[in-house]
Amino acid sequence: MKLSHRLDKLPPYLFVEINRKIAEKQAKGEDIISFAIGDPNMPTPQHIIDQLCQAAHDPANHRYPETAGLPELCQAIARWYQKRFEVTLDQNQEVLPLLGSKEGIGHISFCFIDPGDVALVPDPGYPVYSMSTLLAGGEPYFMPLTEKNDFLPDLESIPKKIAEKAKLLWLNYPNNPTGAVADIAFFQKAVRFAKKHRLAICHDAPYTEVTFDGYQPPSLMQIPEAREVGIEFHSLSKTYNMTGWRIGMAVGNARMIDALFRFKSNLDSGIPQAIQRAAIKALTGPQNCIAEHNTIYQRRRDKLVKTLNDIGLRAKLPKASFYIWARIPDGYTSVEFTAELLDKANVAVTPGVGYGNAGEGYVRLSLTLPDDRLDEGISRLLNWDRAKRK
Repeated sequence: MKLSHRLDKLPPYLFVEINRKIAEKQAKGEDIISFAIGDPNMPTPQHIIDQLCQAAHDPANHRYPETAGLPELCQAIARWYQKRFEVTLDQNQEVLPLLGSKEGIGHISFCFIDPGDVALVPDPGYPVYSMSTLLAGGEPYFMPLTEKNDFLPDLESIPKKIAEKAKLLWLNYPNNPTGAVADIAFFQKAVRFAKKHRLAICHDAPYTEVTFDGYQPPSLMQIPEAREVGIEFHSLSKTYNMTGWRIGMAVGNARMIDALFRFKSNLDSGIPQAIQRAAIKALTGPQNCIAEHNTIYQRRRDKLVKTLNDIGLRAKLPKASFYIWARIPDGYTSVEFTAELLDKANVAVTPGVGYGNAGEGYVRLSLTLPDDRLDEGISRLLNWDRAKRK
């Protein structure tokens, strides 16, 4: 049996050893507090679940769904974008529901990347951007996101030969893992760059509704010329705590949307219609749940950032996303520091290098664990720090 050579391009999974240690400790009965997983702990709001249950009893929803999604869902997505961002979308040509935004992010590379092509990928960044590029036969060119540059890529520093060879530019704001944000001026610069070099922008924007202190992130689609060159991925996962239902959307350039639709239609059979009905309810129903969730995340953010700074890490209060990106103390690599907390405090965090070489020196902590577990995790971090200082 011979497997595809494309699998050889995938690097070893960095977290194998960490996960092995966690499993080993749990097998011994040790309790691990994990700040590592970015999965909302709060349930999907009840009115959305009620709609899902009602739709599940309708025999019309028991059959194969269409890849294009229900027209009512495409309309709901377009109306949500109009209400939230004042962006007008053609629901028939500029909107495509997805089996979670990750699915669309993984597949869009195959619509653009041929063997030898280049994708401009943020570092640190969500691994799917580079993994999908490699699987499509392309090469990622990593754009360092540094604290000095507010974790925004310096597009002008990209060598001209690379820029001219590139087919895709990946952006992600509010950002995972850094929690950084981008303003309209940055998106305008990115659109000008894309037009100059005739490449497509893929903007991953699932955290625009997880915000604090009154901040409202913009959409790439608010730039008038963005739809000439770009597509934006969004998701109901973080906004409405629907990670387990796997539903998201892509909006933007009609040609890109059509390419993604054609690729998907040969691989999947669409989103279960009961889940689509639930998504329509989420997008068109009461929105007060978003502010309620963000109030909880903000309280957790404030407590955790204070603790991290008190024990010798450097962390800023993010304006959006539910991640804390913290600079670790000198003398450790990010993997060593992660192992230290796991060994000495039974606390799991994510090493920054797992998101790219430029993530070295940082760890990522998520706010998506119950308050009592977060408080216990904070207590363990403080105890670890006190023991270390003795």
